[in-house]
Amino acid sequence: MIQAKDLQPQELSALLHFYADSGVEWLLEDAPIDRVAEFAAQKVAREQSRASQPAPQQRADRQQPARAAAAAQPLNPPPVAMPNVDAVAAAQRAAEGASSLAELKAAIERFDSCNLKNGARSTVFASGDPAARIMVIGPMPNADDDRDGLPFSGRTGQLLDRMLAAIGLSREAVLLTNIIPWRPPGNRMPSPAETAICKPFIERQIALAEPDHVLLLGNFPARFFFGETGTIHNLRGEWREVTVGGRSVRAFATLHPQDLLGAPATKALAWRDLLMFSQAITRG
Repeated sequence: MIQAKDLQPQELSALLHFYADSGVEWLLEDAPIDRVAEFAAQKVAREQSRASQPAPQQRADRQQPARAAAAAQPLNPPPVAMPNVDAVAAAQRAAEGASSLAELKAAIERFDSCNLKNGARSTVFASGDPAARIMVIGPMPNADDDRDGLPFSGRTGQLLDRMLAAIGLSREAVLLTNIIPWRPPGNRMPSPAETAICKPFIERQIALAEPDHVLLLGNFPARFFFGETGTIHNLRGEWREVTVGGRSVRAFATLHPQDLLGAPATKALAWRDLLMFSQAITRG
């Protein structure tokens, strides 16, 4: 087995990034533990426990009073989760009650009716310039976003910064956000119920920011706003009018920075899309 001390710095860095992307948060115990000795002690304890147990009939006789006492105790059922339809209605009320992006952020941070929040470290809200009239929307936070509490952190954020800089923009000159404000466990795709619960929040963000142009990054945002099931390769590269909260918005889909990291050959497609996006926002 290769040990960490035998790795080169760049290899160790790549390994740590892999662990972070996989959702690993702790690598070490507070004190060293001899797992081999621990297992041996557990095995001895199990054997001693079996040797000291009474015969089956004796155990049954002793267990009957305990079972009777347990049956007499009132049951404490676990709390019932809020049905999805109620959670969606609660999200709609929370979103509609916000008259500014700051109020919406506070409302999302208070919202407890989406199970994704229970497993996430941070509520990742929009960042950048709310008055930019340009929104860049991704799918959901990844491990870096969840750790930093900001959208598009880590390697994907660095690549997005370079993508924006290539057409004369920066993250400070646009409004960056995600459809889902909480990282799903293991970076899995959100379920339809989770998406429906989060939908009022992203719609309210768009209504409050009033963008003239929206750049959608990846499969999930393109399908979410276009209402289609194709891949980003089928949905990218053309402007579409989408209706959000009764307001028509011009939206353009391209590949997510993570797609480019996984398949560098697709950078040419993304560059072509960015040029089209840049031409449109230049014309106004």
